[in-house]
Amino acid sequence: MKNWWVVAAALLFLSTAADAAWWQNDWSYRKQITIDTSPKGANITEAIGRVPVLVRLHSGNFTFTDALENGADIRFVSSDDKTPLAFHIESYDSLLGVAMVWVDLPDPPAGDTKNIWLYYGNKKAPPGSDAAGTFDANYTLVYHFDDPAGTPPKDKTAYGNNAQSAPPRVDEGAVIGKGARFQGSSSLMIPASPSLAMTAGGDQTISMWVKSDTPQAQAALYVRRSGNDALAIGLDQNVPFVDVQRNGAPQRVAAPQAIARGQWVHLAVVANAAGVNLFVNGKSVAQGGAPLPALNTPIAIGGEAQANGADGAPAVTTYVGFVGSLDELRFSRVARPAPLILADALSQGGSQRMVVFGVDEKQSGFGFGYFGIIIQHVTVDAWVVIGILGIMAVMSWIVMWTKSNYLGDVARANDAFIRIYRRHGGDPLAIAQSSEIEGRKRLLSRSSIYRMFAAGTEEIGRRAQGGSHVELDAEAVEVIRAIMDATQVRENQRLAKSMVLLTISISGGPFLGLLGTVVGVMITFAAIAAAGDVNINAIAPGISAALLATVAGLAVAIPCLFGYNWLLVRSKDISANMRVFVDEFVTRISEIYRPGGHRRPAG
Repeated sequence: MKNWWVVAAALLFLSTAADAAWWQNDWSYRKQITIDTSPKGANITEAIGRVPVLVRLHSGNFTFTDALENGADIRFVSSDDKTPLAFHIESYDSLLGVAMVWVDLPDPPAGDTKNIWLYYGNKKAPPGSDAAGTFDANYTLVYHFDDPAGTPPKDKTAYGNNAQSAPPRVDEGAVIGKGARFQGSSSLMIPASPSLAMTAGGDQTISMWVKSDTPQAQAALYVRRSGNDALAIGLDQNVPFVDVQRNGAPQRVAAPQAIARGQWVHLAVVANAAGVNLFVNGKSVAQGGAPLPALNTPIAIGGEAQANGADGAPAVTTYVGFVGSLDELRFSRVARPAPLILADALSQGGSQRMVVFGVDEKQSGFGFGYFGIIIQHVTVDAWVVIGILGIMAVMSWIVMWTKSNYLGDVARANDAFIRIYRRHGGDPLAIAQSSEIEGRKRLLSRSSIYRMFAAGTEEIGRRAQGGSHVELDAEAVEVIRAIMDATQVRENQRLAKSMVLLTISISGGPFLGLLGTVVGVMITFAAIAAAGDVNINAIAPGISAALLATVAGLAVAIPCLFGYNWLLVRSKDISANMRVFVDEFVTRISEIYRPGGHRRPAG
């Protein structure tokens, strides 16, 4: 390539430009993450405001081997590739290839997309998690329930509203990592604190993920009492409800239908001076009731700590302990907007339509891209096949290059000799003694036609006796033809030399690549069966990597196919010219050296 330096300069420029745009040079890798609220994604058309978004990492969208074992080198940067974003890791298991990370997004788009960057790959990086910074100051309590069994949940906000007691059991398969499992016999108690105090008619938002094991009457999820005032959130035969009691007069706001048993559902209650708004899976399903009373007492989660009103009088409404699981419990001292509630439900649920992962990039500037994902998942057996195909490719290109040069030299030399032959009227002995032949010996040594001419001329000269004239009868002419035909066969063999390597590459390359693909697919499915993970993100990289072997086989065969046919046409042209020359040469000598005709002297 004559302009190779231009390509090299362009690649160097791209590499330098990519490095310049890198957040910090200590991080070797990054991945683009798109927050999608467009109709193709979460379809949120109104402003969300600041929101903590869950980023689920797994082996299908993140290369755990390139990050630290505990994920301490993970960082999140805004779309400007300059501003770090607060985040914290709820769980990180590099062995299983699963992680849950919460990222603070100051201003997600409405009905559009926004990109952020995930950086990783820095062995010297200190832990960068900031749980309190991930949530704005209006979040007064956030429980991930990621604590060990028997440990009271710890608040992730800056207020430190840790629980007083531990949940009865831990649900290892909650909607987001671990969850709290309740059996109907005990509740989780949260002490009173100034940050959790409710004012009369004030704003409040309470949200949680719920999974009911069985329909119950008056099952408590959240209960808080103070005298004859109370706030309760629960399930009545799996129908979500909110009870607001002021001065002993309860008012209930209930959903129009029950939630499915055994399925995770996002519940949220937003209260303000107008009453309460009940959300199920991000959608408002019921509004009304009374404004909240003033409450600054302990809170019971999953049950009811007390069932008495003022002066020990029985409460108007009592509740039973919940049987099921809870996850991601949040309290806010403001009325969160409906778009944020929807964003919570969509970003935290399993569908993850709001968070879309891009490709991995390396700091060198040559991004891994989709092809990089494939390369990272190629198995050893596929590399062996690709290596063999690589050797075949190199050999075939060498054959095509050398053969093309050889055929070009032969064609040019043949044309030069034919011009000499025609200028001398086709008399072999005169041509052989010509000074023009002597002066162009080096060029003519590459001519297949000249070698045939030399073989025929040599036989004519051998038949001359002393200085006598040369006469060729029909039998002698046939002998000369046979000698030239034999020379032509040898010349054709030289033309076809090494062409078999191209036919092997054309026919064998795709089959060898297919073998690598089949073996790679078998290994991929075996690994998936062993891990028990059947999602598309676990299957797709392995299958794509296995198909790389077939692509390599085709990449070897296709250029060889075109090159072989092109060389074959050129070889046939040279062979046809040789055949024509034999006929012309024999006809000429039959005329010049016929018996009784005009005979040329031998010397």
